[in-house]
Amino acid sequence: MSLQPFVNKKVLILTADGRTLVGLLLSCDQLTNLVLGATVERVIRPPDDDEPSAEVSHGLYVIRGENVAVCGLVDEELDASIDWEKVRGSVIGGVGHS
Repeated sequence: MSLQPFVNKKVLILTADGRTLVGLLLSCDQLTNLVLGATVERVIRPPDDDEPSAEVSHGLYVIRGENVAVCGLVDEELDASIDWEKVRGSVIGGVGHS
């Protein structure tokens, strides 16, 4: 499936090492190399961690295709209604290649 229909839309990327990135998809190619604009990394803390979850701004961000595990469109209305500092969850593990 081509990601071309997602260009100029807000997407969420899960990387092979378990990071969660959200940004505007500016460009992609046949190898799934991605260029994101206004990118933030969501650091979701586990329930037993006293530190709040956080969003770290990265701005313009390039992701190599081999590091993309999942790419999906973001429901912007729903996304804006969530207080990400209060979200808690289990750590998403990385992708293992054999």
